[in-house]
Amino acid sequence: MASASPQNTTAQGDSTEASGSKGTQQESAVTDEQWKAMKKVIDNLYAYRQPDGHDPSKVFHRKVNKRSLPDYYEVIKEPVALSTLKSKLQNRQYPSFADFVRDCALIPHNAQTYNRPEAGAYQDALVIRGVMEKEFQQLVEEKVISAEDALWPDLGEIPPASPRPVEEDEEDEDEDEEDDEDEEGDESEEEGGKRRRRRGPRSLAAITKREGGSKEDTQKGADTDPRKRRGRPPRVDTPMESRIKAVLKGIRKHKNDMGQIMIHQFEKLPDKTTMPEYYHEIKDPIAIEIIKRKQKRKKYQSVDHFMRDIDAMFNNAKSYNQDESQIYKDAVLLQAEAHKLAEAEKSKPDDEYVMEEGRLPLPNGILHNGELWKVGDWVHIQNPNDVTKPIVAQIYRTWQDSEGQKWVNACWYYRPEQTVHQYEKHFYPNEVVKTGQYRDHHIDEVLDRCFVMFCTRYSRGRPRGLPKDKEVYVCDSRYNEEKHKMNKIKTWASCLPDEVRDKDYEMDLFDGPKRTKKVPTPLLHTLKDDTKETDDIPKPRWGAENAPPILGAVHKGPRDENQSPPPEPTPSPPPQPPPPPPRQTPTVPKYETPNYRRSSDMDTRMTNTSDQTSAPTPSYSTQSQSYSQALVPTTSQGSASPAPIQYNQYGSHTSNYVQTPHHAPASSSYRSTQYENKYPPPPQPYRATAVPGTTENSVRPYEVFRLSEQANAQIPEEVRQLYQQDEQGNVLFFTAPPVDVLPPTKEGSALGHTARYLAEKLRRKMALKEKREAEGLPEDFVEPRPKKATPAVDGNLAGQIHQMRDQALQLMIDQMREGTEAIYKGLYGPEWEEGAKFEAARTAQRQAEARRQQAALAESERKRKENETVSLAGTGVFLDDLDPRY
Repeated sequence: MASASPQNTTAQGDSTEASGSKGTQQESAVTDEQWKAMKKVIDNLYAYRQPDGHDPSKVFHRKVNKRSLPDYYEVIKEPVALSTLKSKLQNRQYPSFADFVRDCALIPHNAQTYNRPEAGAYQDALVIRGVMEKEFQQLVEEKVISAEDALWPDLGEIPPASPRPVEEDEEDEDEDEEDDEDEEGDESEEEGGKRRRRRGPRSLAAITKREGGSKEDTQKGADTDPRKRRGRPPRVDTPMESRIKAVLKGIRKHKNDMGQIMIHQFEKLPDKTTMPEYYHEIKDPIAIEIIKRKQKRKKYQSVDHFMRDIDAMFNNAKSYNQDESQIYKDAVLLQAEAHKLAEAEKSKPDDEYVMEEGRLPLPNGILHNGELWKVGDWVHIQNPNDVTKPIVAQIYRTWQDSEGQKWVNACWYYRPEQTVHQYEKHFYPNEVVKTGQYRDHHIDEVLDRCFVMFCTRYSRGRPRGLPKDKEVYVCDSRYNEEKHKMNKIKTWASCLPDEVRDKDYEMDLFDGPKRTKKVPTPLLHTLKDDTKETDDIPKPRWGAENAPPILGAVHKGPRDENQSPPPEPTPSPPPQPPPPPPRQTPTVPKYETPNYRRSSDMDTRMTNTSDQTSAPTPSYSTQSQSYSQALVPTTSQGSASPAPIQYNQYGSHTSNYVQTPHHAPASSSYRSTQYENKYPPPPQPYRATAVPGTTENSVRPYEVFRLSEQANAQIPEEVRQLYQQDEQGNVLFFTAPPVDVLPPTKEGSALGHTARYLAEKLRRKMALKEKREAEGLPEDFVEPRPKKATPAVDGNLAGQIHQMRDQALQLMIDQMREGTEAIYKGLYGPEWEEGAKFEAARTAQRQAEARRQQAALAESERKRKENETVSLAGTGVFLDDLDPRY
């Protein structure tokens, strides 16, 4: 930090001082003169300064903050600070002067025990001890205390320092900080509910302990399954970013005469509570941690922009500290070294900063299929395990490899049915959970856009500018794949890429907050009846390598501490009064409708009333029956195939993707060919339209469905011809036969008419007959149709019209030419002809460039359409795999 003294890990920070009440004073043998001597010793410790102006007591003013360094209190059993001495002195809690000497001795002893010998706090402790011994010796000489009271107590030997760890690399430190920021504030309650602190300057002993512990934990918790590993976005730095990192890494190598890393004094800003005067004098405080944060979030536009912050940091240190102080000297040396490193890095060509595997960063995004995909975009990515449930992800990196292929690295978000959780867990509709999976995907695997909103904003509106057909998800938790636990997200910004953490999006607000009720887990039906609470947690079922699990699992283990209990069941509604009697429909006047009867299982009778036969309700007794029987084409029905059952499975991408039927028609068998393209295009949304002709007595409106173009293309042409299709050749699926038809009355007819249509046709025929009889006309009389007037055009007149049109066109062309020449003469003067040629050449060049761009877009579109087939063989999840009832 840029302050008057290095802030090492010592007895400093805020804490509650151990103090007693004046009413509970112990019986003390200390005289008034000795009480005054204690106060004088403490005042002299606060006032002592070294020749360079350094205050060695500053780091011992208050106890260590337990939240900042919890392991300090595991090592130090009796923490003491100068504030502790003052508190006990004010309350007169020392039984003897020897107890005061012992507390004084604990201050340097604790600092020497916790810190390494080369640490600044260790060195300050030695100075403070010397001052204390000198003060006590002076009191002995003044005969205020005895020599026995001033004897330095034996508090035990100082433990030897552990082996010095290898200095951390800048990249490793950045990765640690990224993990800390990513998980900040989102630790589960089962781990104590404490927020993980962010890394700051630490003592070397603490570094050794924590690095050792983390390595042990890593070896202990290593997972051999690569599909469950916690990923991290790959390093894809531009040459400018690589130069900045090189400068930051270079200035970390310099050490002072005591072996301390100089830059550690500038890591963090001083504490405002302990050093408010620093902020009164320094108007623009900045430290290394702030510079690193700005660098990670792409705030620097150039190396010079970065160096301005470096200069401001060192100039602040030189302005606040005295010229003879060590921190002033370190600031001068490091500032000069930083400028040398920056100049050396700027002199290197960009080719020297090519990333591993030849990665070339694309900071401006990737233009693909006419759209720009950049960091921070929410996308759907192709899911090889299930084409109907694309992977929900957010882009973290964009780059191009050595072969010119474009890639993105994205963080996955799992759907509830892809996780392992407790069976009583409830989710929001369309909820997803953030994972630690950061995976690389070819740009061709990106299907379309979507959006993920934090739970606090999801009910208030929708992102502005997002098309209505794009899916919006809600996120509430992180998912730990190793422990199969979900932790509530407290800071949504920590879940986003650094480049967009400071950016917000506008919303189209709803009229009022939308009440969203959580629903039970979609995997509840997979829980076996004999499952016990003591059973091991089940494992998810994995499929393709670079894809989420095919299916998660539920268990009866104890609920997580942060998991809300299941909601109370909704009470039954009160009994409703009986409905009013139905209204009678009046009969058709004057004409009686004859009875029609067809000999089949579904008889239809027409009487002299207009009652309509209710639409038959489709039967879904078993899945195999509905597919094998309903899809057989016949010539006596209006539709050969009712729609496949659309089970509303929770979490499926219902708005844009439709569940593909898993059974082929019974009339044929075929094998779907695997698509040859490595990255198939996205499935197209289906259309659901109401079939006209439904009546008010229908059980439900008839609907017709169609598959996506990719799935429809997998059905052989000869099979599609057997079924009813739309104008684009897509096979239509109906929830029920659209009409109730009678057998054809004409020989050779493929389809018949409904009984209602035939009855209406007969009624009109009889009405026309009565009209003819009333007018005295024969029954077979046909009214003559008036002939359509056709105007005669004279041949000579037509020729004159064409001739006049040509003359008018030529006249307009001549006027345009004269006007153009007048414009060029006004612009270029006597050399207007040369100017006209120049403008014509530039226009031709622009037109050629436009044609080239159109050709490139057409070629990209052609390649995309070539891949509009996707195999359904072996990639879907069948309903009978999930639910034993089917």
